[in-house]
Amino acid sequence: MNTSTVTFRFESENLQKLQEEAFNRGISLNSLMNQITKNYFEWHIFEPKVGFVSILKPVVEELFTTLSEEQVAKIAANRGKQEFQSSIYLMKGSIDLNSFLSWFEARMKNSSIQINHTFDDNTRIHTYIVKHDICENWSLYLKCIVEHIFNEVLQKKVEVSTAHTSLAFKFKQED
Repeated sequence: MNTSTVTFRFESENLQKLQEEAFNRGISLNSLMNQITKNYFEWHIFEPKVGFVSILKPVVEELFTTLSEEQVAKIAANRGKQEFQSSIYLMKGSIDLNSFLSWFEARMKNSSIQINHTFDDNTRIHTYIVKHDICENWSLYLKCIVEHIFNEVLQKKVEVSTAHTSLAFKFKQED
């Protein structure tokens, strides 16, 4: 990775906050600024273009809890699948396994949702655990989206399981 040196002027209050955040994370100010810049160019620059809005988890929970499973599946089928595909394509330039997974991880992290990815070298199986802390219907919504992307767009087998506030999906890496 090529790097360049550049000098910026920050308002003193903002610089102090950046230094405190870097200290709290146990990283250098340089590393923090690189993380912030990368996050901006991978995610935040696209949010208004794609149409994302910030909404508190309790509001999403309240909205989705009032829906039936059939209504959640219908929303995922009618709106979610298409919007996920178009936002991935706009933000990543293509829809393939790597662009989807990169986009999905960024989407979860930027929605304050915990995501963990593991890969087993022996079985060649990727496992993603998503802990959203919202509600069972949100797990169902995400399940419908993940299954659609894998089965219909990527033409790849995926195993998805849900729990009340989490989702897990596994797939085998092809050589």
